[in-house]
Formats: sequence, C-alpha cells, structure tokens
Amino acid sequence: MHGPLVEADDDRTERVTEIRPPPTEPSPAAPSPAEPPELTRLYRDCYAPMVRLAHLITGSSAVAPDLVQDAFLKVGPRLEQLESAPAYLRTVVVNECRGWLRRQAVERRHQRPPEPTLVIPPEVDEVWSALDQLTDRQRAAIVLRFYDDLSFDEIARVLDCRVGTAKSLVHRGLAALKEVVNR
Repeated sequence: MHGPLVEADDDRTERVTEIRPPPTEPSPAAPSPAEPPELTRLYRDCYAPMVRLAHLITGSSAVAPDLVQDAFLKVGPRLEQLESAPAYLRTVVVNECRGWLRRQAVERRHQRPPEPTLVIPPEVDEVWSALDQLTDRQRAAIVLRFYDDLSFDEIARVLDCRVGTAKSLVHRGLAALKEVVNR
C-alpha cells in the first residue's frame, strides 16, 4: 500500500498524504538513485582538479573544497542539459571562487582597523614584570612619582593618603623593585 491516502479534516476538506516506504541504505558500490551515474563519474574525474583550481584562485586550501562542493550541487540538476559538463563545472567553480573573493573584499573593507601593537623593548618588559610584583598602591605611587613626575604632595592627593604614606609607598616600592631586579 504505497499509493496516496485520502484523509478528511474536521472542516470536511480532503488532503492527500503520500505514504512512502522507509529509506533503504544504498550499497557503497552502486550510486544512489538520487545521483545519476554521470554525476558520479564527473565527481570522480573532476573533483581533484577543480579543488586545485579553486585553491589557486582563492589561495585557501580550506575554502577550496567547499566551493567545489557547492559547484557540484549547482551542476547536478542541470547535468542532462549540458553539452560539456566539465567545462560548465569549471565555469561554476570559477564563479564560486570569484564570489567568495568579492565577499572577502567586502569583509575586509568593513573590518575595523587592527589596534596598533606596541613594541616594547626587553628592558621595559623587565620593568613591567617587576612592577607587576608590587602591591597596587606601591605600583601606583612609583608610577605617579617617576612616570607622571608628581611631587609627594600630589601623590598623596591622588592616592587619598597622607604625605608620609606616599613617601613610604615610594620608598618601599623602590626597595621591592631593587630586590626583584637584583635576583
């Protein structure tokens, strides 16, 4: 009983439902009914050269197989109408590659410019490592004193502490830096 089945809905309209047998697994040696043998032959003969072509056009070995697969999907339904399937496949692969390149160009145009990278000399990197080992308040006091060139009164105001505490933070921070550097 594989023919259409007529059912009646509540509003007395009829709809046709087709009952299909469960799908069967095709044998690996035989092409599936959905794949004509011409497509299988075309795939076997042209897949590798088309992937090489796509790779050469796009410069990406990761994208090339996907573009070729998309091309085969577009060529498959038209296979019986084509005079030269390999030539048409090549045209579709080239067009897929060109489309991919256009999309990449648009993405590049709309990307944010990369953040400038700072090139830090090795001695500055060592200082950063040493500063990283200080407490937060000592590091702030050292940076304010020697980078921003603030007086102890100004450091005390910024850190919201007494002048004597600001002097102590700078003194102890320098002593800790001396220990780290001398190791």
